Amino acid sequence: MSPIEILRQYLPLCWFKHNPLELTRSKAFFKQNLLFYFIVEYFMQANMTDDPFESFVEVAIQTLLTLLFIGFILRLNKTLYAYLQVTTAILVCANIISFFVIPVLIWLTVSEALLSYYSLGILFLWELTVMAYIFRKILAINSAASIALSLLYFTVTYLGAFTIGQVLV
Repeated sequence: MSPIEILRQYLPLCWFKHNPLELTRSKAFFKQNLLFYFIVEYFMQANMTDDPFESFVEVAIQTLLTLLFIGFILRLNKTLYAYLQVTTAILVCANIISFFVIPVLIWLTVSEALLSYYSLGILFLWELTVMAYIFRKILAINSAASIALSLLYFTVTYLGAFTIGQVLV
């Protein structure tokens, strides 16, 4: 199956449709999304800091924490067999939403317009709710628990990467 066909299966997750556990499992597609995720996150991080090495370290830590967090949650739920599909689902959704975040970040950097901050907030809420949707589907939990888990995910991956990056660099 081609990457475009697989992407078409994963894309509806961004609009709260489908179950990640029922989607195609592909190591090649996972690797492509992981690489794209790293590059996009690095671009966004490098846009916020002046040190490319620091950005690289933080994004590497963030990516590692993302992979570990998903594995830990699936291990606790005894659904580790779905790691590839769930991780791919989260990476694809993050990549799609990042596709919209990048122009907003550029707009924000250039103009610092209030509307750009609002747009960035809406995109963050979209990503938060998509992650909550994925967690709700794979763990069979209620909406409140999935939102709390989604907030924990963002705290662990982004704040954790920032904190560890500050200690290391």
